[in-house]
Amino acid sequence: MNYPRLLLSILLLKATLAQASPFRIADIRVNGLQRVSAGSVFGALPLNVGDQADDRRLVDSTRSLFKTGFFQDIQLSRDGNVLIINVVERPSVSSIEIEGNKAISTEDLMKGLKQSGLAEGEIFQRATLEGVRNELQRQYVAQGRYSAEVDAEVVPQPRNRVALKIKINEGTVAAIQHINIVGNNVFDDETLGQLFELKTTNWLSFFKNDDKYAREKLSGDLERLRSYYLDRGYINMDIASTQVSITPDKKHVYITVNINEGEKYTVRDVKLSGDLKVPEDQVKSLLLVQPGQVFSRKVMTTTSELITRRLGNEGYTFRQRQRRAATKRPGPHRRHHVRGRPGQACLRQPHQLPRQHQDRRRSAASRNAPDGRWLGVDLPDRPVQDPS
Repeated sequence: MNYPRLLLSILLLKATLAQASPFRIADIRVNGLQRVSAGSVFGALPLNVGDQADDRRLVDSTRSLFKTGFFQDIQLSRDGNVLIINVVERPSVSSIEIEGNKAISTEDLMKGLKQSGLAEGEIFQRATLEGVRNELQRQYVAQGRYSAEVDAEVVPQPRNRVALKIKINEGTVAAIQHINIVGNNVFDDETLGQLFELKTTNWLSFFKNDDKYAREKLSGDLERLRSYYLDRGYINMDIASTQVSITPDKKHVYITVNINEGEKYTVRDVKLSGDLKVPEDQVKSLLLVQPGQVFSRKVMTTTSELITRRLGNEGYTFRQRQRRAATKRPGPHRRHHVRGRPGQACLRQPHQLPRQHQDRRRSAASRNAPDGRWLGVDLPDRPVQDPS
C-alpha cells in the first residue's frame, strides 16, 4: 500500500468535508475505471446506497479501497447526496524482459517473479518490484557473486500499462583467499582444512573450481567439521561463529571459523531401555558401541539403524521416541542419558497391510530417522588423554 498517497487522500478528504454535514447516500458513482470492475470497487466499499455517510465512514472507505492494491490514487467527494469516487488505477504489466542472467535461468526467474505477483497482466506495484530486485541480489550474494548488479527499468506503455526490463550483471564469483580456523588445539589446521570442499586458490583451482565461495558449500563444510569432532569423542564441540570478509574490490573473501573443541569423552556404560519387543540378547548383539570406547556419533547412529531394522523385521515400524538428557553433578562427573521406546507396534507383515497403512508406514519411517535414541549412554566429564 502507498501510505504517503493514502495519507494525502485522507487529509484532502477531511479538508473537503470539514464544513460538510453527514448525508444519506442516494447513489454512488465511480469514475476512472479501466480494467478493474465496478463490482470489485463496490465489494471493497463499506458503504452502500441508503447508508448514512459521515467523515469517519468516508475515511474508512478510502482505506478499504487502497487496501485492494488496484489503485494508486483515490478521491472521494459528493454531489448533493451522490457519493463520487474518482480513482486512478495502477498500471498492469504488459511484458517482462530479463537479460544478462546465466547462473540463474530465465525460467526460474520468471517463476519467482510470478510467485511474487509480477507477471504479464498482473497489477504493477513498484514496491513488489523493489522487493524482488533485493531478493535477487541476495541470491547472487549467496552464490558468492558479491559484485552482481540488478537493475529494473519500468517503461510506460499505452492504455495504462508498463513494460519491465530487468538487467543483470552477475559479475564473478569471489575467490577464497584464506580459510582460518581459530580455537583448534587437538587437530591441526592442515587436518581440518582437508575436510573442507572449499579451498583457497591454488594451481588446481582452474580445473576443480573449488576456490569459489558459496554459502551452501560453506554450510556443508561446517557440518563435516562438526561431525569430525563428534565422531572422535568431542560431543561438546561448538562452532561459535563464522565470518566471511570481502575485499574492497569484491573479488576475494576471507573465511574465519571460531570453534570451541570441548573435552574428549569415552563411553562409560551402555544401557538399553524401554519396551524392546524382541529378546534383549538379540538387541545387545547389534551394539557396536561398547564401554571404554571413545564416543562416536557415527557408531551410535549405525547401532540405532541396526536396532531399528531388527524391530522393523518384526513389524514394529510405528514407534514413539522420547529424548531426555539428565544432568547430575554431585562431583566432577556428568551423566548424559538418552532414552527411547517403540510405539504401538503393527504385528501384521508388510504385505498384509492395506495400501493406506503401507503409505503411512513409509512416511513414518522417513520421519523417524534413526538417531541413536534407543541407547542410554553415560559419559564422564573427565577428558581422555590421547594415546599418542
